[in-house]
Amino acid sequence: MTIDLKTTYLGLELPHPFMPGASPLVEDLDQVRRLEDAGAAAIVMHSLFEEQIERDQAVSDWTRGTFSESNAEARSYFPSPDLFPFGPDGYLEHLRRVRAAVRVPVIASLNGVRAGRWLEFAQRMEQAGAHALELNVYELGADPQQTAAEIEERAVEMVRLVCGAVKIPVAVKLSPFYTSVANVVLRLVEAGAKGVVLFNRFYQPDIDVDGPTTVPTLHLSGPGELLLRLRWLAILSGRVPTSFAVTGGVHSVEDAVKSVMAGAHAVQMVSALLLRGAGWLKEIREGVERWLVEHEYESLGQMRGSMDLARCPQPQALERANYAQILQSLRGGAGVPGSAGGAGA
Repeated sequence: MTIDLKTTYLGLELPHPFMPGASPLVEDLDQVRRLEDAGAAAIVMHSLFEEQIERDQAVSDWTRGTFSESNAEARSYFPSPDLFPFGPDGYLEHLRRVRAAVRVPVIASLNGVRAGRWLEFAQRMEQAGAHALELNVYELGADPQQTAAEIEERAVEMVRLVCGAVKIPVAVKLSPFYTSVANVVLRLVEAGAKGVVLFNRFYQPDIDVDGPTTVPTLHLSGPGELLLRLRWLAILSGRVPTSFAVTGGVHSVEDAVKSVMAGAHAVQMVSALLLRGAGWLKEIREGVERWLVEHEYESLGQMRGSMDLARCPQPQALERANYAQILQSLRGGAGVPGSAGGAGA
């Protein structure tokens, strides 16, 4: 029995929802081909960072004398170009090569937090052949003088500018750290976004006590991280009219099924592919197909959103009830290894 796995994401008709997320996986063209051979529904490019573009522009302006009255040390505020595999122009050339090498849609990625000339690269990515654009809003509100409203408005304005400048669909990759995720998502969609990716992962630096200095630390995602994504997918699906992608925590067939049940139109994987290789995409796709057959579904679309909260008349009350039920289940330490009782966190 053949199961229909087709999905529509950002207006793109895809044979199924499974694809690599933005990561160094696509920096190598041979690896990109392996991802396509494994059945990737689309290729999501790694991000081009605001800092890369602004640094490139600042150095160019400085050499032309635009900043002749400025201190040359100002250039050191920008990250070294050695941190990135491609400069801005190199990224666009690699995008063209990827576009020419595969037959599936290619989604470019821009990462930044402030409106500026770097946003003009959205148009250049479109011209280089990108079918869609993922705008990665990676900002941690660390300034005590800056309000949540200011941070949110900056993201909305960036999306409005980008969507007004390109014809290709734009998805916004968000973090979960907003007072009202649902309202921010709605405002981004009203500003022109055709999709939202839930959620960005903030990488936490560690401290080298012998330095002392901070050190970059990378931990691959685990299935436990998926729960946060499922919660917000279920809350937003069917209530905000847009495409949703899940990224972070999808490692197994069961994880993929849960994501679609919660309302995902696209399922992005990175850590699982780094651990198991590109072929894991095929394993996930075939496993989901088997699951649908075993549970007597005729299509993926029939299952999508079956567990979202749009079907609940009072989703907030349901969330509160679940919260109380979970706390009550901890009473006496039941099911909590090493617990001496109580529900303290």
